[in-house]
Amino acid sequence: MFINREEELKALNEKLNSNKFEFVVIYGRRRIGKTKLALKSVENIEHIYYLAVEGDNLKHFKRYASKVVPTIEYAKEDWEAYFNFLILNDKIIIIDEFPNLIKENPNILSLFQRIVDVHLKNTKTKLIILGSSLSMMGEKVLSYKSPLYGRKTGVLKIRPLKFKHLKEFFPNATWEELVEIYGFADGIPYYLEKIELPFWRYLNEEIKRVDSFLRYEVDFLMKYEFEEPTTYKKILEAIAFGNHTLGEIKNYLGIKHSDLTPYLKNLIEVEFVEREIPITESPKTKKGRYYIKDNFITFYFRYIFPNLSAIEEGIFEIDEIKADYNQYLGFRSEAESNEMRSISSNVFEKVAKEFLIELNKMNKLPFKFLNIGRWWKKGEEIDLIALNKNEKKALFVEVKWKNLNNKEVKKILNNLERKSELVGLSDYEIYYAIIGKEIKNKENLKDYLVFDLEDFNKLL
Repeated sequence: MFINREEELKALNEKLNSNKFEFVVIYGRRRIGKTKLALKSVENIEHIYYLAVEGDNLKHFKRYASKVVPTIEYAKEDWEAYFNFLILNDKIIIIDEFPNLIKENPNILSLFQRIVDVHLKNTKTKLIILGSSLSMMGEKVLSYKSPLYGRKTGVLKIRPLKFKHLKEFFPNATWEELVEIYGFADGIPYYLEKIELPFWRYLNEEIKRVDSFLRYEVDFLMKYEFEEPTTYKKILEAIAFGNHTLGEIKNYLGIKHSDLTPYLKNLIEVEFVEREIPITESPKTKKGRYYIKDNFITFYFRYIFPNLSAIEEGIFEIDEIKADYNQYLGFRSEAESNEMRSISSNVFEKVAKEFLIELNKMNKLPFKFLNIGRWWKKGEEIDLIALNKNEKKALFVEVKWKNLNNKEVKKILNNLERKSELVGLSDYEIYYAIIGKEIKNKENLKDYLVFDLEDFNKLL
């Protein structure tokens, strides 16, 4: 299934159809759909596709290339010799998992620099390299220190699909079920393609499978980025259970003096984790919180990693996940809502943020916002604030993964108005909104912006 990569496909096709040499780098986390995108772009064009492995790549590459250019069989085992044969035909050459070539031979970067500069630059050859290791692609291929710096004619970073695109995978699912699926698979195509409806039956059967990808997938992802992932796993587990400040993470791990900053920096670099600051603070603030960027990784460390023994023994019950899942998605009691420490990843908050961004693009809000994010200070939190600092306009938003009546909505919005006075935007034109799972009699709340999953169906 190939869903919503139109912009990336258009950009790639423009490079493939150009009348000159092109060197395109495509990167992004594993399972994101890089290979599928590259192969889709050349599905009706002769090309050479090679998936790099951990050793003997010269020999393997020749074997695959010879199926398209048989005369390459006569070339000696040397990358320059190979490309000398290939440029005679202005071929499209795709090398997947390029970091494996770097691991096998660190000099490959300088060698490819020479190949580009001496052999390819004045041809119509198209060279596309793909990579899943964000750390290696960033440091070895994309950084200004790389021998390949300045040679690329295009870079595509492939990101997860948006929540709204889940509807294309599951046209018969309700929006509530799509939120549940999103909390598990995020917008990662590989995981979404594995899911069958009904979701909970699929998940129950998947967990019980002896060869379930759930048991090994995150280990595989982490070993791809880190030589020793043990401490990184502990940090991710801490964050998955709602420990978002440096102090909370240290307390969860039971350590006092160890410096976790380098580990968090590395987790941010490979996009396992992101650091957020209150939307009104400067980037240099020390009020940052750490969140896992990927719902699938959060799900794993919240539900699979702590229960691996029970899952291996076949005694784990899906009801243990079901009992906590609404809280994981974003359900909070009023008392919990007023606590500084978030108890969940609040998946629905991510969905709501994306929904507001879509409304913003469609001009469906009272003003066009330029920034959106969380806010917190001294025990008070606001789920989302959307700002236009130029026009001095602000939208304060509460997000609730629960069904609400008018009385509950008014109580939440009154509390939101109280909290908004603490933010320090007294000279702004202020608007208030609430986004819930289901809100009854929304027509009675005309003074506010009120949305629920029914509106997702209408507007998305």
